[in-house]
Amino acid sequence: MTIDTVAVIGGGTMGNGIAHVCAQSGLEVRMVDVSEEALDRGLLTISKNMDRQVKKERLTAEDRDAALARIHPVTNPAEGARGAGLVVEAIPEQAELKYELFRTLDEAAAPETILASNTSSISITEIAARTRRPEKVIGMHFMNPVPVMKLVEVIRGLATDDETTQAIMELSRSLGKVPVEVNDFPGFVSNRVLMPMINEAVFALMEGVAEAEAIDTVMKLGMNHPMGPLALADLIGLDTCLNILQVLHRELGDDRYRPCPLLRKYVAAGWLGRKSGRGFYHHEG
Repeated sequence: MTIDTVAVIGGGTMGNGIAHVCAQSGLEVRMVDVSEEALDRGLLTISKNMDRQVKKERLTAEDRDAALARIHPVTNPAEGARGAGLVVEAIPEQAELKYELFRTLDEAAAPETILASNTSSISITEIAARTRRPEKVIGMHFMNPVPVMKLVEVIRGLATDDETTQAIMELSRSLGKVPVEVNDFPGFVSNRVLMPMINEAVFALMEGVAEAEAIDTVMKLGMNHPMGPLALADLIGLDTCLNILQVLHRELGDDRYRPCPLLRKYVAAGWLGRKSGRGFYHHEG
């Protein structure tokens, strides 16, 4: 199966990162968001990130310009999906939003189009059940920041067929990524392991075991992690961390996934991490 046009639904952090790597790999990309302002921000982010690649001599100026020319902003998801070989959803981690979007995409996209979700925790099987093509629905979980991180978790729903899975594994490799196939289970592998660690770090902070910087330093120097769990939570977004933990807690029924009250409090206050300027740390600009 050849895929030469990709529609990415969502112009935020993950969406513009996915659009970036697809365009840089030679694919035509429709970056879709209902807000023109969000699309402008996404395109500006891609341009800045590609400029950084040019300065580091990882990309030529000519290749940057060609890649940017392959990205086409669209404000209507149905319009973006029409004629695309692959649609990748990268909207907020809320199940009902994704279910409604996949109903729309299923109506608009050609029968052979693969519908992928960048979800970090929500069941691919449940998303696929909202469509008439469950065999062509799959998880394609990129890591943040997308242009830098190599991993893509490829998640098969209960009905996902071998042809769809193979096509996404091959496409991921063509993007310079390392795809790892995992089964459809809450949190998959990455967040089932990562989120309890982040949550426990927040509990340690709440209980006064140590300050945020001390907790992160222990994990960086003692466990050889490139980034501490609280700094990583700020990068991911505290609201996203909370949403994932809520899915894990609800779907697995295990209190070890119970979100820390301090995490809930920060999200309620609008302290979401880097994107809001304040999380466990202060972020300028």
